Amino acid sequence: MNAEPQIRKAVAVRAPTRLDLGGGWTDVPPYCDNEGGFVCNVAIGLYAVATARMGERRAVARRPSRSPQAMADAPLIGAVLRRSGLADVELTLRNHYPLFAGLGGSSAASAALLGALASWRGEEWDRAAIAEEGRRIEVGDLGVAGGRQDHYAATFGGALALTFTNVVAVKRLSLTDSARAAFERRSLLVYTGESRVSGRNIVEVLDAYRAREQRVLVALERMKELAREMAVALESGDIDHLGALVGEHWTHQRALHPAIPTPRIDDIIARAAAAGALGAKAMGASGGGCVLVIAGDDTLEPVRSAVELLGTVIPFRLDSEGLSRVE
Repeated sequence: MNAEPQIRKAVAVRAPTRLDLGGGWTDVPPYCDNEGGFVCNVAIGLYAVATARMGERRAVARRPSRSPQAMADAPLIGAVLRRSGLADVELTLRNHYPLFAGLGGSSAASAALLGALASWRGEEWDRAAIAEEGRRIEVGDLGVAGGRQDHYAATFGGALALTFTNVVAVKRLSLTDSARAAFERRSLLVYTGESRVSGRNIVEVLDAYRAREQRVLVALERMKELAREMAVALESGDIDHLGALVGEHWTHQRALHPAIPTPRIDDIIARAAAAGALGAKAMGASGGGCVLVIAGDDTLEPVRSAVELLGTVIPFRLDSEGLSRVE
């Protein structure tokens, strides 16, 4: 019997997920190539953590269990290993967020895996290159439709204003300590427990864009404008205005495709509004996943009580590091 390979070295790297505040869908080709896209998002401290370990003879996509999360991660780990061309490394992955939550978890996972391999090789991180490689793996190798914003949130972290044309321009928004604290305090991230169907949604919205359907063209343009206003509101610390912008964004986002809202999402948002929330929207391509609700300080507890009846409130903090080593 052959002995197990001697593990000589291990490197662990984490990457954050994100809240897509505004402009999602405008980062997806061909829309961003033709019209230009703009996204405002914030990275949050719900992480994908990847570990690269050196072995002598094999490349293994090791899964700690047969859980749904582990089964979902295995194809991504395998694709990263195949692209690496390495035959002496094991990769493992663990996640701090629910499966299919609409938080860009697969992009956080690809960033963490690629960052771990780069660190294992002793390479400096090129955050934009890692973001683009992660997207190539998801789209080209795994056939996952989507845009670029999630990958940049995972690698750069912080609050970002992202401009998408034939290139990606990354601007880190400057948040005061008080604005950061207010956003964290007044935001409720509600997990519906429902699964997203983002790939299908995205393809059908893009087909409607190519067909020049006015409903979709008008919605995407306004979502892009709202994202620009959100970036200004964040930097000025105006969380009240940000909440209102998020609420308006949802009216346009849900108009893109009938599968984006669900009865539970609509119920969460309606109950939050009745309790005094300033605005709310589903995360990601929706069809389930998480809903972000922004409340005033004076309405936070009534809003929390209203939404807790319909989903799980997930605590989070903003992340400012992006891709980072885990010691």
